[in-house]
Amino acid sequence: MKLVGVALMFCAITDLRSEMYNVVGPAEPLFTLTGEDVILPCSIKPNTSAVNMRVEWFRLDLQDSIVYLYENRENKITKQNQYFRGRTALFQEELQNGNASLKLSSVQVSDEGVYKCFIESNSWYDDITVSVDVGAVGTPPLIIVEEFDHSGGLRLLCECGGWNPKPELQWLDSKGENLTSDTEETHKDAKGYNVKHWITAHGIETKYHCRVKLRRHMLQTDIIVSSKMFHIWRTSVIWMSITVVLSIITGVAVATYVYTRRVRYLRRIQKEFTKRRKYAADVTLDPDTAHKYLILSEDGKQVRRGEKKQNVPDNPERFDKCGNVLGKQGFSSGRFYFEVQVKGKTDWDVGVARKSITRKGKITLSPQNGYWTVRLRNGNRYSACAGPTVSLSLKVKPQKLGVFVDYEEGLVSFYDVESRSHIYSFTDQWFTEDLYPILNPCTNIKNKYSAPLIISSVNFNE
Repeated sequence: MKLVGVALMFCAITDLRSEMYNVVGPAEPLFTLTGEDVILPCSIKPNTSAVNMRVEWFRLDLQDSIVYLYENRENKITKQNQYFRGRTALFQEELQNGNASLKLSSVQVSDEGVYKCFIESNSWYDDITVSVDVGAVGTPPLIIVEEFDHSGGLRLLCECGGWNPKPELQWLDSKGENLTSDTEETHKDAKGYNVKHWITAHGIETKYHCRVKLRRHMLQTDIIVSSKMFHIWRTSVIWMSITVVLSIITGVAVATYVYTRRVRYLRRIQKEFTKRRKYAADVTLDPDTAHKYLILSEDGKQVRRGEKKQNVPDNPERFDKCGNVLGKQGFSSGRFYFEVQVKGKTDWDVGVARKSITRKGKITLSPQNGYWTVRLRNGNRYSACAGPTVSLSLKVKPQKLGVFVDYEEGLVSFYDVESRSHIYSFTDQWFTEDLYPILNPCTNIKNKYSAPLIISSVNFNE
């Protein structure tokens, strides 16, 4: 009975102690701007020393989640996510007061997320979460006069970049009334949101405004469209139907200038694409990383999803939940390029991944987790897994993808090989370890097992 009483007393003391202290933090999300430093509050109440405790800060939405680790009276830098190295610190002198707040320096858009502060002693632990919202005031709206459409309307593009969160971009007429955009595009990269809106102006002289707004920030650009431009365009169409010689009139000159700009842009993209194909690498797939449902060809150039599990060992390198496979070859410097045939498929993931990615369990594809990929779902939904996902509007369904990486520039670009057009780019990334090609052949719509993904030899005649 005495032993039981002592045990119960010890449990009661332990429970009491665990209720004596709490980890506390801010009640509301923190807001900061890019380039600034921010402090994520976390402390023990009532105050007691945390010098001999374990303090761990981590991001809830990252696979490699450790932002900062203090343990055994040391800062464990080697266990920290490389993305946060050199930008995070505890206030060491404040640990004796129970203050485990984290300083995050040179804030970037990609630092936005939910952080957890976990404090543990030999007999007690508690944690709190801190939400961080990152704002970025980007470029002023830029208006571009593009071209006349087939009906004689003048296409106007307004774009802005580097904003976070997503700003509100508006076209307004001379009276300040909102105009409905013909087309809208939104992309997100490491610097923030890039937004584009198009409208079509018709033959009435008027003033147009393009305005971008985010909370207390508002920037506006104006343009005056003269009715003479439309008169010139109509005149040019009449004269062009009579003789090509008369195309020297001003209206045709304007139309030709717009057209020439477009042609030059396309030629520049195609020239850039041709140069990047010269960095073609010999890529083969690594069977030791392939998910157990994947079937690889003998030469390691093709992968498809089978109906049954393959008889393969459950080694550490193998993906066990997501249907991925990596390339054998890793790249830690310079530039490389490879092509993947996606013809006949309704679903796929293609891109590159860093060496240290998690292979086990559920995976979220994003640069924060070490993946730079684009994907197709349901036959027509293209997107870039940029964390969050960025929808892509493609005029032509790609049959073959080109993937280009410039390691030092932090660039991953995707191309439609047949149309020689640019699809999407991850820019201003930070690579610190080997990158490997990654493919996921998925299943077709309604789970039908589909054609393979094929790593193609680069044909320079295409």
